[in-house]
Amino acid sequence: MAGRILALDVGDVRIGVAVSDPTGTIAQPLEVYRRVGYGPDSRYVAALCQRLECESVLLGLPLNMDGSAGPQAQKVMDFGAVLEKAGLKVHYQDERLTTVTAEAVLIDSGVRREDRRRHVDKLAATVILEQWLASQGRRKEE
Repeated sequence: MAGRILALDVGDVRIGVAVSDPTGTIAQPLEVYRRVGYGPDSRYVAALCQRLECESVLLGLPLNMDGSAGPQAQKVMDFGAVLEKAGLKVHYQDERLTTVTAEAVLIDSGVRREDRRRHVDKLAATVILEQWLASQGRRKEE
């Protein structure tokens, strides 16, 4: 099964967005979307999926360190339900420590603190997508 996957790192204020290539094997950061509300947010994601010809949406699920789902994970699942009602196929990927990983990559790359804030969400979405692609056996090994 190949095709583009749109990955989202869903926060209360921003959504980091990443997308795979058309073969569904390589992840790349796309953008950071500022949230407005479930309705406008889901319409934006649906339109983005249509424009990019994505087969499904992957949501990072912010589980607690013990693996349980807390309030933030419930918010992501609620948003996932809204996306499903909009006709999108939704998958979830454990996103524990992805923001930490993304922040470390930006620091190692020499990105200044004020610039990191603009990029960390889309890079976290890329990490989520890379992990999911690897778990599906779809990511090309380097």
